[in-house]
Amino acid sequence: MTSIGFIINPYAGMGGAVGLKGTDNSIKEAISLGAEPQSATKALRFLSGLKEKDIHFFTVNGEMGENVLRKTNLSYTIVYHSEKNNLDPIIKTSAADTKKACLEIMKAHVDLLIFCGGDGTAKDVFSCTGNAVPILGIPTGVKIFSGVFATTPESAVHILSQWNGNNLIDGEVLDVDEEEYRNGNLKTTLFGIAKIPYVKGLCQCSKQVSFGDEADNMEGIANFIIEIMQDDTLYLLGAGTTTKKIADTLNISKTLLGIDAIYQKKLLKSDLNEKEILTLLNYYDKVKIIISPIGAQGFILGRGNQQISRDVIKKIGINSLIVIASESKLQNTKSLFIDTGDPDLNSSFSDSILVISNYKMGIRKKLIH
Repeated sequence: MTSIGFIINPYAGMGGAVGLKGTDNSIKEAISLGAEPQSATKALRFLSGLKEKDIHFFTVNGEMGENVLRKTNLSYTIVYHSEKNNLDPIIKTSAADTKKACLEIMKAHVDLLIFCGGDGTAKDVFSCTGNAVPILGIPTGVKIFSGVFATTPESAVHILSQWNGNNLIDGEVLDVDEEEYRNGNLKTTLFGIAKIPYVKGLCQCSKQVSFGDEADNMEGIANFIIEIMQDDTLYLLGAGTTTKKIADTLNISKTLLGIDAIYQKKLLKSDLNEKEILTLLNYYDKVKIIISPIGAQGFILGRGNQQISRDVIKKIGINSLIVIASESKLQNTKSLFIDTGDPDLNSSFSDSILVISNYKMGIRKKLIH
């Protein structure tokens, strides 16, 4: 029987839709803005996909594992109780609980530790496990830059089903300065190198960041996008340096890591959250979303732009997306990925998508969902 540690960070990802670009030290603010939990839903997608019953989970009580496992037929043992040491009436669990749970789970000599969260959770888990136990992340956070995650909950199912206990590779655990990230600056440091189970195409590599001279075709992309902009259409400009080049060419001040609204080539509103986007959609019949994949990970929806939620996509349609990326970025990105959080909506996308890569030039890339 395979023994697996299982930990959910119940607050991971809550800051995305409300535009906080992360939840570390901002859980109460996210809740006050109406943020809804993300981790449990994605954790259930993973657990529900498991066909093999010869697995036993070692987990945490309540929303850190037990509540989701109870909805399945999988066997589990609770080895840590999170709420007994936390008196906060709003935030019931913490990073300290994650670390203490990891230490208790390791006493069970598990074969693998699976966690649901983002980069902060990955750092907390690895600080306890080191290389003593392989780890695998199910991506539920706002920031997913580390290379220890499956691409989706469903990918984690396939990885586990094909893992023989030996096929391990190194995965980077990156420490992201969240305060700098909220201010539009990406500062990462290498926290450690973990061991992760590996199946080709199902694990995400660490994010690659494009800077000025690396984005050879950004000027051509920007000029083409501006040329085809229509005065009767609202444009939602996604995060990243490639989309920022469009704003720069229009002499518009853009939030590097946020979602900005442009109408008639003028800035309408900056750093929109999901609710603000949905409100805008009530006033504009024609809307396009311009987004760029996240580095070598290749995610165009579901990473770093959760403000563009499934409700937003459903309201304006999947054909509203305009994907842009430089040729140099696409050379390092074999496939593109979508994870809206809604498997049915994901499946409505085609198996490939056109990416504008230069002035009047495009490359069709495989799309995995």
